[in-house]
Amino acid sequence: MHDDKRNLDSIPEGPLGIIPLESCGEIGKSIDEHLVRWRTVRQHEHENDITFKGYMRDSYMVEAECPRFGSGEAKGRIAQSIRGYDLFILLDVTNYSMTYKLCGIENHMSPDDHYQDLKRVIAATCGKAGRLTVIMPFLYESRQHRRTSRESLDCALALQELIGMGVDNIITFDAHDPRVQNSIPLNGFDTVTPFYQFVKGILGSCDDLMVDSDHLMIVSPDEGATERAVFMASVLGVEMGMFYKRRDYSRVVDGMNPIVAHEFLGSSLDGKDVWVIDDMISSGGSMIDVARELKKRHAGRIFVIATFGLFTNGLKQFDKAVEEGLIYRVVTTNMTYQSPELLSRPYYISCDMSKYIAYIIDTLNHNASISDLLDPYNRIKVLVQAYNDKKQLDEINEVEDVSSGI
Repeated sequence: MHDDKRNLDSIPEGPLGIIPLESCGEIGKSIDEHLVRWRTVRQHEHENDITFKGYMRDSYMVEAECPRFGSGEAKGRIAQSIRGYDLFILLDVTNYSMTYKLCGIENHMSPDDHYQDLKRVIAATCGKAGRLTVIMPFLYESRQHRRTSRESLDCALALQELIGMGVDNIITFDAHDPRVQNSIPLNGFDTVTPFYQFVKGILGSCDDLMVDSDHLMIVSPDEGATERAVFMASVLGVEMGMFYKRRDYSRVVDGMNPIVAHEFLGSSLDGKDVWVIDDMISSGGSMIDVARELKKRHAGRIFVIATFGLFTNGLKQFDKAVEEGLIYRVVTTNMTYQSPELLSRPYYISCDMSKYIAYIIDTLNHNASISDLLDPYNRIKVLVQAYNDKKQLDEINEVEDVSSGI
């Protein structure tokens, strides 16, 4: 059971309601189970007070759907009253596994389709929710976050549109560039990086790691991921290196200037395990190129870590990279769609985020601060110390459940 002190000392914003759109159906159920379990066993001196009416329920899920017409058009529908609710809507805009019929043809849903369904559900609330929070792990259009020429600013426009529709807070994970929140400076916007879940997932899957500066290095695959690598290296007390991409700016291929070479800045890698950390794996080509460069510098085992594993070109190149010894493990979270093929790979480590998201929702519903949830420094220290002391994984989980609840 996690630490309830701050939640026991505050009144909920309103009855809690969670709407996981179909794209987040599986993780939404897990989040709901955590919340039901915590609130069922929670001893609250004011639980019979009228302000806590409906506080303990069998489920906090609100039934909602977006049925489509044969023409491909759709509508949002909520099947129960949500007046005064503190409502949290979850969606995964990258879930390409979902389909719909368009004039008899089966179409896979794109990020645009998922985003439109989000707006439909928001519109279906008819402004009756007490507070509306959108949890969008992969921020819609976050790769188009800045303008370099005559281009659209899609992410900024989407954020402004959601705020205009009555959304009070937006929570995302590992935004490609957090500065996009400047488009909505007077509204709530939080971007969370799951450093703790990465460490927990890796340490729980590998029992022979040496977490010290002589045996481990954190590497940034490019300039954009440097801040993540610096933080992880600092918390773990190890060295950090980085690559920068040298591009050919004289030509454009698939909308981008092609990469000519990956240049490395850092100390010796001889025999060290390497964690390469980034926000996403798209096609995976850059990560594999980085792994190849690391092996040329005599690196040991290479862990490829990203918040979002999109694998847009499939898994064959990763299978080959693992077979060749370039990559040892691939680590991502379950906040984007994970295909059965991906989950079946022995080299894949999935980091479950449902408990973390549930704790954020529970804390926000009580209007308590989530600042310590966004700073995993102490939790990582406790976890690594337990691992270095050779404690069993169940002991580690027991320590973290008592100390943090994540």
